[in-house]
Amino acid sequence: MKSNNTYIYILSLLLAGELFTTSCSDLLTEDPNSYYEKKEIFASEEKAAMAVTGVYDKLPTLYGYMDMAFPCSDDTYYMSGQTTDKGRRDIAHYKLNSSNTWVNSVWQGNYTGIERANYTIEGIEGMENYEGDEDLQTLVAEAKYLRALYAFNLVRYWGDVPFKTTSTNVNKDIYQPRVSRELIYNQIIDDLNFAKNHLPWATAATSPEKATQGAARGLLMRVLLQRAGYSLQMDGSITRPDDVKRKEYFEAVIEEWKAFQISKYHDFYPGGYTELFKGFSAGTIDSKESLFEIAFYSADGKSGAKGYWGTYIGPSVAQPSIKVTEVSHFMGRASAMFRAVPEWRDFFDVQEEDEDGTIIKGDERRDVMICNYKFTWDKEAYSHKKVINKSGKDWYPGKWRREGMPIGYKDPNVTDVNFCYLRYADVVLMAAEAYNETENTAEAWKLLNSVRRRAGAREITTENYQELMKEKVYKLRFISDSDDAGKFRTALFWERGFELAFEGQRKYDLIRWGIIKDALSLFGNRSEVNTSTTTAYPAGENFQKGKHELFPIPLDELQLNPLLENKNNPNY
Repeated sequence: MKSNNTYIYILSLLLAGELFTTSCSDLLTEDPNSYYEKKEIFASEEKAAMAVTGVYDKLPTLYGYMDMAFPCSDDTYYMSGQTTDKGRRDIAHYKLNSSNTWVNSVWQGNYTGIERANYTIEGIEGMENYEGDEDLQTLVAEAKYLRALYAFNLVRYWGDVPFKTTSTNVNKDIYQPRVSRELIYNQIIDDLNFAKNHLPWATAATSPEKATQGAARGLLMRVLLQRAGYSLQMDGSITRPDDVKRKEYFEAVIEEWKAFQISKYHDFYPGGYTELFKGFSAGTIDSKESLFEIAFYSADGKSGAKGYWGTYIGPSVAQPSIKVTEVSHFMGRASAMFRAVPEWRDFFDVQEEDEDGTIIKGDERRDVMICNYKFTWDKEAYSHKKVINKSGKDWYPGKWRREGMPIGYKDPNVTDVNFCYLRYADVVLMAAEAYNETENTAEAWKLLNSVRRRAGAREITTENYQELMKEKVYKLRFISDSDDAGKFRTALFWERGFELAFEGQRKYDLIRWGIIKDALSLFGNRSEVNTSTTTAYPAGENFQKGKHELFPIPLDELQLNPLLENKNNPNY
């Protein structure tokens, strides 16, 4: 719900046509004859700010639609339907190949974002008095934050990829080879360090739609933890850094956490967990817990930064059979492409419910995470009707719901609901993980329990660990809990699922922990947890270790860039 969406496509307009077309090699090398001269684009701070807005512009394209499928293939939700579609369903079910159209689009989108960031950074840094102008440096900090975000996507999705920090206008090399992800990580960290040192902390008046110091520090924590974990290498091995390096990364995470403590602004949303997500659906803008949001707004529902949060991911809502003139009085439809893995509903710490199953005492995140109802259209009543779905195979991710949005719609599927890319609760859990891995498990428990306390779940102690983590949930064979650190890792495995399901992090948690195949298999057909024969969960059956930790390089890119030597990621 970006307040300045009048300018969200400014850079595209300034560049007089879309430069960023079909492949990474094109994006990194095309001669920009259509560019306005840099001296005209960056003639003033106002125009420079518009250029930065253009760097933000690719985020809605990625996260409004296509990127929904990329992280969904984890152990908390899946995409409905079994047939191949050469797009989102094949991604979610681990049936994809290098011809997948969605993989190609997300590849292009992230490179477009990086190219725009490179061009903008160079342009602003070349402006007169840049070195002494804090406002211009703040603009560069925003652009570097965004470049880091796009680059981090590339590393997580594809590993070693072509990468550079100069714009097409400067470097005219025709093709770019793969770059080690370690070098890309170095650049990402450099960019985020610059960003955190030149961006202000958020205040009550700050919109989380713009990068702030908290957003930069939080993303840096996420990057460091991912770098410290396992990843699939080009030779097919799955490795992680040595213990010395890992400790260095964990200690760096803790230093960022200490900065949050010193700032004292960011905290849990004061209204509680349920109200936090009701607020996202309602369009509430609050920077206390929300560190960074990707903004969506479409004036007509057909163009602009279109969003689908609450429609493609959320409970099903039938199309209302109404007159065109009545659309302002009813909910739009929700196609509900995704399903929640139903077994998760039984794992939350709930001690008391009423006759309708509403939680009286316990973890409120359960009924936020999983929605067990849909809305049909009642022709006689001329209104939507709420219907409980008894079968778990028809339960939905519930964090974004059409019913919580303002009544009326511009397009039946399109919403202006923002996507929260980074929350304070995630920061707390990342800090807890880092403390545990640096032999301060006592502090780790304090932080994890602060997240549980906000949700209404019981705090985990030595005394109740057996009950809450083995009897209430499930005994994990792939995480040893023979010592205190192992017990914490077990608790964290579940806690990050309870707190952050469907928010884009779960799959990459499982990858960096080196347990994604094990976790998916818990819920596959005929697994120990999933005893149902009617609830199909294809990811658990289809995932291949040593392959699906990464996506394939798009076929178009392999064919156009000879420096890739026609070599795709392992086993594609």
